Amino acid sequence: MNVQPYLYIPDLMASWPWPRRINPLYEEVAAESNAWLRSFAPFTPQSQHAFEQCDFGRLAALAYPDASRDILRTGADLMNVFFIIDEYTDVESEDVVKEMVDVAFDAVHHPERARPVGETILGEVVRQFAERALRSATPEAWAHFVESFTDYLRSVVSEAADRCNGTSRTIDSFIKIRRENNGGRPSLSPCELHLAIPDGVFYHPHVVELRMCIVDMITVVNDVMSYNREQATENDHYNLLTVVIRELNTDFDGAMAWVIDFKDRITAKFVEGLQNVPSFGPEVDQALKQYLQAIANWPRCLDSWSFESKRYFGRRGLEYQKTRRVPLLPRRKPELGLHQEQVCVHMIEGLAQPIAV
Repeated sequence: MNVQPYLYIPDLMASWPWPRRINPLYEEVAAESNAWLRSFAPFTPQSQHAFEQCDFGRLAALAYPDASRDILRTGADLMNVFFIIDEYTDVESEDVVKEMVDVAFDAVHHPERARPVGETILGEVVRQFAERALRSATPEAWAHFVESFTDYLRSVVSEAADRCNGTSRTIDSFIKIRRENNGGRPSLSPCELHLAIPDGVFYHPHVVELRMCIVDMITVVNDVMSYNREQATENDHYNLLTVVIRELNTDFDGAMAWVIDFKDRITAKFVEGLQNVPSFGPEVDQALKQYLQAIANWPRCLDSWSFESKRYFGRRGLEYQKTRRVPLLPRRKPELGLHQEQVCVHMIEGLAQPIAV
């Protein structure tokens, strides 16, 4: 008799001081954002249903619990933008990904321009997102967002190049590119959209170090939670656990032990760093404190959303949050023949089905 293999998912937030919180406007804003994205018909009906089961509006509401209605909408739209880019580019060649990224790059830099007829829908999706987000952003915050989103887009091309060329990165190299590729930096932008933090403060080495701690924590939480889904579709090459398994010649549990140690070091560094933030004057200090407390919420929000949505654990997320034992999904070949609007977005329950031989 075959024994069902399980993955053990430790409590990544056991020592994280920030508790789970959710924006009370979650349901109505999430519904609006979903309706907006659905209007582009980005997927087949089946894949659209699977995509919406991921509940990216919940992710935004957990990420920005104190945000105004407009900024929460920006956050919800941004989460949808990230994941549609993810679904579209994961199955494409480097050249096609670069074409898509160039379109998104132009759209975020020039939201006032009409998009050309016939281009990928990513152009109009990003353009409308940027046009709406601009209305509630200070000039300083918008400049910071555009810079980080541009770096993210470039890293998506780098990921495609690594995937197509079979490139295996070292742990250090992977962590460095993942700081751009995981979308963490632009995801923190809604935390400051209403603030006017000067560049000299935003890019101060101490503030950058604190921000990178949060971005690295996002890598840890995301890659632990998404590992099972990604390995099931042979899309785990850009996952920290996979990189550690390969470089250290270890198994899943050995890699998890390394990741937990890495996470603990980041946590200590961030908590200590918060106690030693330089002063930039009363007004700026208040804005910076608000920003740093807001970004500190991100690891917790990502951990909570991973179990509460159906993206990584299907209908059993809350059960797995208690037991920490997750059945290993069978590994299958990715569906590389389907592109853009036809791309297949999987439900976890579908991936759990036995593979026909």
